[in-house]
Amino acid sequence: RRPSRKMGGKGSKPKKNETRRRSALSGPSMDPEAAKNWTKTVIPKSEEVVARITAAIDGNDLFIHLTKQEQKDLVDCMFEKKEANNANIITQGDDGDNFYVLGAGTADVFVGESKVHAYTPGDSFGELALIYGTPRAATITATTDCTLYGIDRDSYRHILMASVLNRRQKYETALVNVKIVQDLDSYERSQMADALQNCEYAAGEAIIKQGEDGADFFIILDGECSVTIDEDGASKEVNVLKTADFFGEIALLTHKPRAATVTAKTAVTCAKLDRERFERVLGPCEDVLRRNMENYEKFKAADQ
Repeated sequence: RRPSRKMGGKGSKPKKNETRRRSALSGPSMDPEAAKNWTKTVIPKSEEVVARITAAIDGNDLFIHLTKQEQKDLVDCMFEKKEANNANIITQGDDGDNFYVLGAGTADVFVGESKVHAYTPGDSFGELALIYGTPRAATITATTDCTLYGIDRDSYRHILMASVLNRRQKYETALVNVKIVQDLDSYERSQMADALQNCEYAAGEAIIKQGEDGADFFIILDGECSVTIDEDGASKEVNVLKTADFFGEIALLTHKPRAATVTAKTAVTCAKLDRERFERVLGPCEDVLRRNMENYEKFKAADQ
């Protein structure tokens, strides 16, 4: 299998579903007893190394769904490793022990004698052997001096695989109560759950603003939001959104600017889809949105 890159990186682009689907959705199930008894091993590191690791994983699709606590656990468990130019970082056929994010430098990927890919900072690799317990499928060779950030098999499986399973269950449960997607079957809701991203807002924080381009679709998981419209210099509240309500979909369907501002009235937790994921994953949901305009007529004040 040809390794994929994180979204938005330089060089060759992955297929639309490839990078995000690298997350551990299809690997062997976790042993519940092992998960229960797992203890986080904190690798001592300086603040500078913590900052470098945080920067390296920022925006990587494998980690974008993690909660703040899960991100902290990940950084706590990661270690810094240096590899010299021409060194084999991992070797095809070896047992997999660690997962890596490339922090600095470049590396080439070889299957047998054939070069199939190249990695640059921010790319990650090594998860397949950890997920499936199979030997390394490729050799990755440094083409410059490299700085890598690694995490061991048990920590990777616990933090990322448990996160994926917990997130899917949480979002699938929440989606059952969202009227606009109730016509979707369980498989379609599962696909949507896998694509959602968690986001949190403090009371008083604007989530979307009137006049801005629409980039995201939101579902409220917890909390309450105020919908306001500015007219003639005055702000008027036109709606209040609560748990299982949603907003932002019309802008993604029609490409119109935001027609209102949505502000957190309390601490708010949302699940969101950006435009690219919305268009890629929610074909069935988009049909439902267009067929059932009456289900979201009351939200037009929030987003047209």
